[in-house]
Amino acid sequence: MRAGVYLAHPRRGSFNHAVFDAVVAELRDRGCHVLAHDLYAEGFDPALAAGETGTVEGAERASDAQVALHRAEVATLDALVFVHPNWWGMPPAVLTGWVQRVLAPGVAYKLGSAAGEPAGLLRAGRALVLNTSDTPAEREESEFGDPLERIWSACVLPYVGVDDVRRVVFRTVGDSTDETRASWLRQARDQAADLLAPVGAAPA
Repeated sequence: MRAGVYLAHPRRGSFNHAVFDAVVAELRDRGCHVLAHDLYAEGFDPALAAGETGTVEGAERASDAQVALHRAEVATLDALVFVHPNWWGMPPAVLTGWVQRVLAPGVAYKLGSAAGEPAGLLRAGRALVLNTSDTPAEREESEFGDPLERIWSACVLPYVGVDDVRRVVFRTVGDSTDETRASWLRQARDQAADLLAPVGAAPA
């Protein structure tokens, strides 16, 4: 099984980095072939270039070698994992740009009709989104409507063909104890392990 794990947090030593490292280690320990990307550390450019905005699927090839690599990789994956904080109800800009530049027409989806109904092209059937937040769950839901849930589970991943979308939020990080963070890291590992379970198998 091939999994892509993508981290979007600029500060080395952040809890997001610890979650990323735990997930990558768990998947590799279980024999998964992992393509791990720290998008900030790699200097991924989130700005969508004018030449990448073709409306016909399979339009232009990416002239950026890094984008071309990510596009080639994502087409081969069986599972996706995204690790990022909740910033203003959105993923960090580097990950938003990755979605726009990598999950392109002809790579991740094609438009199936004039009405714009998409057909997902990715082979990845499962995705896991691991978020950190300093907003209590009740406020996130009642005041903001949990926009990250809509972004990943309704707008992005089903559009490209990922039907099984799982999401866990670790909160509130700012006032969490070492013991709590350790339990969250165990939970992240468990969630990563569940990605490898055969279809129809009960979660561990």
